[in-house]
Amino acid sequence: MKSLVYVIDDEADICELVCMTLQQQGFESRAFNTGNAALKAVKEQTPIICIIDLGLPDMDGLTLVRSLFSEQKMGLIILSGRDSLPDKLLGLDLGADDYISKPFEPQELVARVKSISRRLEMKTEVTVNKDLAHFSGWMFDKSTLTLTYENGASFMLSAAEAQILQLFLAAPQQILSRERLLAEDAESFDRSIDVRMSRLRKKLEVDHKEPRIIKTVYGAGYIFTPVVVWQ
Repeated sequence: MKSLVYVIDDEADICELVCMTLQQQGFESRAFNTGNAALKAVKEQTPIICIIDLGLPDMDGLTLVRSLFSEQKMGLIILSGRDSLPDKLLGLDLGADDYISKPFEPQELVARVKSISRRLEMKTEVTVNKDLAHFSGWMFDKSTLTLTYENGASFMLSAAEAQILQLFLAAPQQILSRERLLAEDAESFDRSIDVRMSRLRKKLEVDHKEPRIIKTVYGAGYIFTPVVVWQ
């Protein structure tokens, strides 16, 4: 079955171009000109990724990003003419996995769609004893990208957040450099690592300003301090 991608943009020519390029690369695609139309469609059929323009006629695209991230498990890519750093950081902070500025190269956009879809289409394992990681009162479920605390609090991570957390879980109590983290995702730009780290710390830490789980090692990178037990 082909992976389904929604393209949400009020410019018909952009929708047509992106959908055509996606289809040429083996994806199924649907275009929507408003945020409300996309929200209705998502409730009926959830795509693997939504590509979202920020300048929608019926709502701000960031509002749509926030809504989709809080309700559904899917990849989110912002495709926008807003090229300022604050917009990029806010979009990533609200849950977007990537931010691409217009004008853009369609093939590059599809490459990023493929990268994110690979993260989300996690392979089904024969056993489940590698799906659950326990650390410092937390449990991370790889199959659902969900963090659950011992008091019952639960958070769904974005694909980008989950990717970084899994790097730490695979190498606990070891220093991971910023270069190593960036190398695992060639489409990331440098400041996005800071944003994703901040989002993870806000979920994991009692005081994210004084982190105890993911510590910064100045001049070297980051270290994940807890013991990790896989079940």
